[in-house]
Amino acid sequence: MTNMRDLYAARVADGTIKPDPAQRDVLPEFDRIRDALMGPAKRGLFRRATPESPKGLYLWGGVGRGKSMLMDLFVASLADLPDVPVRRVHFHAFMQEIHAGLHVARATGVQDALAPVAAKVAQNLRVLAFDEMQITDIADAMIVGRLFDALFAAGVTIVTTSNRAPDELYKNGLNRPLFLPFIALVHDRMAVMELTSPTDYRQNRLAGERVWFTPINAETRATIDAIWTDMAGGPGVPLFLTVNGRRVEIPAFRNGVARATFHDLCGQPLGPGDYLALADAVRVLIIEDIPALSRSNFNPAKRFVTLIDALYEAKVRVIASAQAEPEMLYLEGEGVFEFARTASRLREMQDAAWGL
Repeated sequence: MTNMRDLYAARVADGTIKPDPAQRDVLPEFDRIRDALMGPAKRGLFRRATPESPKGLYLWGGVGRGKSMLMDLFVASLADLPDVPVRRVHFHAFMQEIHAGLHVARATGVQDALAPVAAKVAQNLRVLAFDEMQITDIADAMIVGRLFDALFAAGVTIVTTSNRAPDELYKNGLNRPLFLPFIALVHDRMAVMELTSPTDYRQNRLAGERVWFTPINAETRATIDAIWTDMAGGPGVPLFLTVNGRRVEIPAFRNGVARATFHDLCGQPLGPGDYLALADAVRVLIIEDIPALSRSNFNPAKRFVTLIDALYEAKVRVIASAQAEPEMLYLEGEGVFEFARTASRLREMQDAAWGL
């Protein structure tokens, strides 16, 4: 059997990861859960065998500190426990499944639509591993407490990562007092630990590397694909941001890295609030297919300027494929003078030390 400490030591030995004291400090919490899951199931008088449910773990900290990597190791450490079925899923993707399930359940006329949805999730499951919990949608905020309560009652242990402390979730959200019982539930049913590593491994991975690729062709597309694979570590899921009651979709998101085209971000009627929400939610943004800018696409160009301003102020790292270098993107038409400032910012953002 392989516990977390052994797996971590093996990855350090083979050079896959670098040793980090802050990461080592949280390994015992993962092994506590693993050891408890190896215990025997408890049988109720009128229901099927229900496993003893150990207290879960809420691991939070800055982006790029290795939270998702530790989650992957934890799931791998359970692979040799056949009686411990586990599911690892991105939190946003999971909540989309829940909302879809609720829609189906409501169509049947059931009185409590959440009950069958939660029961289906918990069926034959012992561990639910969430990556990147972030509550930005009031619809999620209003159901997540009852959902977690039902999963805990069914014997499911929940392990999750987040960039925010539990008390900071859904901060300033609409009707937030209704969300506070969920925060109390997290503190009651999950150990809360902060990953305090000073190192942002994702940013360091970019140090000294190109982040602006031109022209747009098969070679640059392949390079962007390789960067996404390296930084995101797997397939992305849509990121949904709720801004002033509207839902803004970013096509791909994983491990703090988002990926979208210029059209996704600037070809749509988005504004400063949308870009500020995006800048708050991601650490690295890959923008593909930035075209030449001119009077023919003046409005998308204006949105691009606003987007870059938001990303610059939030110190978000930008990786881009574009038709030209920043200084050559906008050469004619209204807005050329104003774009010089954006070009300067884009050039500054390419520096290896920027944002560190």
